[in-house]
Amino acid sequence: MTRLLLGAVMLGNLGVCVAAQVMLAPPAQVRFDSVDYQNILLWTPPTNQTSLKYYIQWKIYGEPEWLDVDGCQGIQKPECDLSNVTSDPREWYYARVHASSLPSNKSAWALSPRFNPRGDTTISRPFLRLIVTEQGIVVRVKPPRPMVQKMHSSLFYNIYLTHASGEEEVYEMKCCSKKLTLKELKHKTKYCVQAEVEIPFQDMNSDRSLVKCATTL
Repeated sequence: MTRLLLGAVMLGNLGVCVAAQVMLAPPAQVRFDSVDYQNILLWTPPTNQTSLKYYIQWKIYGEPEWLDVDGCQGIQKPECDLSNVTSDPREWYYARVHASSLPSNKSAWALSPRFNPRGDTTISRPFLRLIVTEQGIVVRVKPPRPMVQKMHSSLFYNIYLTHASGEEEVYEMKCCSKKLTLKELKHKTKYCVQAEVEIPFQDMNSDRSLVKCATTL
């Protein structure tokens, strides 16, 4: 009788152990966050455990084989940079991630939505600098990141000039020209300027830059 009870207890403990292994929840909200073609995979940890490790795979849409992402195996941060394996702007990609707390205790795979670098990336807003001269206000815009220039051969800036009256004028500045001089401005008058990156033929614009103001001489 004692042996039967002991066997039942051992089987019960085994059942609890197996259940614990199966019940590790997968990561949630797996998604790409892409800015200037830096494609970061993000997810929400399934629990508050700090000892969880994550394993990431990727594949091209339509291909059957999932591939490990180098540098994204057994990591502990809930994010990983997949830019190197998702760099072709013509392709659509998937990624997936699973969590593990022990070698034998793994969650199911959690899948990202389908991702296309060119369609899903966000172009960061430009940074500009104003220099006041006798000729007017010189606008200098910091070029976009090299990857943006590589992906898009025809970029330009929209330069927004706001007068003291609130009237707004728009100038076009080719990327990546060194400067644009705003001329024929009133003397000793405050003007404010913003810039945005525009990518022709793709209906893609960055947010406007922060407002910069200057007073003419």
